[in-house]
Amino acid sequence: MSPPLTDTARPSPGPLPQRRLVDWARCLLRQLLLLCTVSVGLTVLLVSTFGNSWKPTLIYSFCISLGCGGFIHGLRLLAGWGRIRFYERMGWSHDFVMSWPGWPLMMLCLLVGTSLGYTAGAWLGSLFTGLHFRNPLNAPWQAMLGALGFSMLPGIALTFIFLWRSKAAAAEARAETLRRQAAETQLRLLESQLEPHMLFNTLANLRVLIGMDAARAQAMLDHLIAFLRATLVASQAERHALRDEFARLADYLALMQVRMGQRLSFEFDLPPDIADLPVPPLLLQPLVENAIKHGLEPHVGGGSLTVRARRMPDSHDMLRLEVIDNGAGYAPPDIPVPGSGFGTRQIRERLAVVYGPKARLHVQARPEGGTVAVIEIPMAVAPSAMSAPAPTAREAAPRPTPSS
Repeated sequence: MSPPLTDTARPSPGPLPQRRLVDWARCLLRQLLLLCTVSVGLTVLLVSTFGNSWKPTLIYSFCISLGCGGFIHGLRLLAGWGRIRFYERMGWSHDFVMSWPGWPLMMLCLLVGTSLGYTAGAWLGSLFTGLHFRNPLNAPWQAMLGALGFSMLPGIALTFIFLWRSKAAAAEARAETLRRQAAETQLRLLESQLEPHMLFNTLANLRVLIGMDAARAQAMLDHLIAFLRATLVASQAERHALRDEFARLADYLALMQVRMGQRLSFEFDLPPDIADLPVPPLLLQPLVENAIKHGLEPHVGGGSLTVRARRMPDSHDMLRLEVIDNGAGYAPPDIPVPGSGFGTRQIRERLAVVYGPKARLHVQARPEGGTVAVIEIPMAVAPSAMSAPAPTAREAAPRPTPSS
């Protein structure tokens, strides 16, 4: 599954003037290589056909090709710009681009540009060689048409190549847009499936608590309302800061502390230098739910939960997220394969959509007891791609202070 072109996956661009300068340099280099190829081809053809001397023929071919290419290119852009301006002045809608004026105007550009370029190139070639090259415009009309027709052939061929490349680039751009839209739609679908899953688990816990302790159930309901309010705001954005992901986990664990009391303690380890990195919402939520449901709740004495974020030591552009518990671990009769449940499956699919094959999730038992779930994703270093931080439930309702 190929990853979409999301804002989080996009690398931080360089300075705009520098990028434009590099683009212009690359374009100029391609044009020069194409010009040299055409010049050498014309030289070989003329020398092998008419027996001309190769050195002056190469100079004239290069100068004439340079003149024709420059005039045709300039006239093509001018014609495209003029057609767009005409439609805009008339109030007509269009989907034209300035680089392609249409075949009628393009043929006129080829004819006029070739005439001007041939004349200017012949003069420039004579200046370099010291020879006198007869201007075809002063020759009889049969010779003039023959010379112009022969000179227009490379321009017509290159025009077809230009048009083919433009259509191929436009088709690739449309295909990339469709791939991105499909990936974003799939991601939204996965998120829409994940949020009700989290809500159902919480409501199931609330139902149990109502029959045990009405006061604690009311406190849990207050936390749930505040948490859902923050979740609704955050779900409107495709990404939020890693610090906001941790804040929402703290809100959720506050709900679970009402349910489990002193049997649950948790701590977070989030270095400040990576706290603003953007991640998809609810990325760690299923792992925390699994740690509580399958690790800490079945454990008689409860346990502690640690959520940690780190740069990977062997790759500074990769982020490692860990959810660690010291609970009962996976019970083989209940869950034969660690990490095969609904939540972890959704995480894997979301990682594949957003980050592609570079991201991975693995869940394994700890030798000292409990479970560790690890997510490894490429780091997105552009904080401008993030949306504004979402309000958390801690701002709306008080909750117990987490113990470490």
